Amino acid sequence: MSTDTVTIALDAMGGDHGPGVVVPAALSMLARHSFLHIILVGDAPTLTPMVSRQQAEYGDRLTVQHASEVVLMDEPPSQALRGKKDSSMRIAINLVKAGTADGCVSAGNTGALMATARFVLKTVPGIDRPAICALIPSHGGHTHMLDLGANADCTPEQLFQFGVMGSALANAVYNIAAPRVGLLNIGEEEIKGNEKVREAARLLTGSHLNYIGFVEGDDIFSRDVDVVVTDGFVGNVSLKTMEGLAKMISQNIREEFRRTAFTRFLAFVSLPVLRALKRRLDPRHYNGASMLGLKGVVVKSHGGTDSVGFASAIRIAILEVQNQVPQRISRLLETQLTEPRADVQ
Repeated sequence: MSTDTVTIALDAMGGDHGPGVVVPAALSMLARHSFLHIILVGDAPTLTPMVSRQQAEYGDRLTVQHASEVVLMDEPPSQALRGKKDSSMRIAINLVKAGTADGCVSAGNTGALMATARFVLKTVPGIDRPAICALIPSHGGHTHMLDLGANADCTPEQLFQFGVMGSALANAVYNIAAPRVGLLNIGEEEIKGNEKVREAARLLTGSHLNYIGFVEGDDIFSRDVDVVVTDGFVGNVSLKTMEGLAKMISQNIREEFRRTAFTRFLAFVSLPVLRALKRRLDPRHYNGASMLGLKGVVVKSHGGTDSVGFASAIRIAILEVQNQVPQRISRLLETQLTEPRADVQ
């Protein structure tokens, strides 16, 4: 495969909206990036009429790969893995394994995507379990946070591996020279937290990562940390709490501005600021969670996103392919704990 091109396989049938979101997102990204090739994986009789005119325009940059099955959003991962080997999700991942595609994006069932990707692609040597990493809006930028739900219970060694993976991603894709890695805890003091967290801190302290110590929940949104490490249980609860809080604040603001004629006038006056804030915090621009630790690039899009959000997930997949994130993780892992740091006893 040419190094001048990037080929992304899209699970066109996954998510809440399927081809109605995936196809417009794919076409918008093809229009923006001349180096991009896209393979739409799914029901060919459905997809082909949707892109017949564009296929003539883009030629071999846009192809359709038929898949006869679809993984349902509520389907058990084991059932999807064993019983639906011709699903759009499975075929998209198979294309990465075969080298036909450089990476894949799916808005489908998260558990099934993780189980299938891990089974087909395997993990990078030295990584026990893949982790889900996403961007969290923060003051002046964003924070990388992992794991966000793939591993509810983790060992200290696995938390350490998450730190390596998050650091490699932040460095490779976002050009942060020495990403600051923090371990999420109930306090910053060394005596805080359970034994698992304290042991993970010891491993991170003894590594060559730029580990800054324990961080608390409010630090996620600060400019003081680049990578926040936690297990999937705490990470997923934190993420859903953030989403719920954002919705509540948005709803309360709308209600207050509609309360009286005067507040409606204030809303009109404040409209430029409100629109700028909405653009800045638009979750669609942060859509696309990286499944790190696999021997291939797999990005999970939010199941309910629109075409703008799905395009953001495609963009993340492109960046990870171009910056060889799986290979960067492997190389960074090899440098850790090989020699003790001089400042660590």
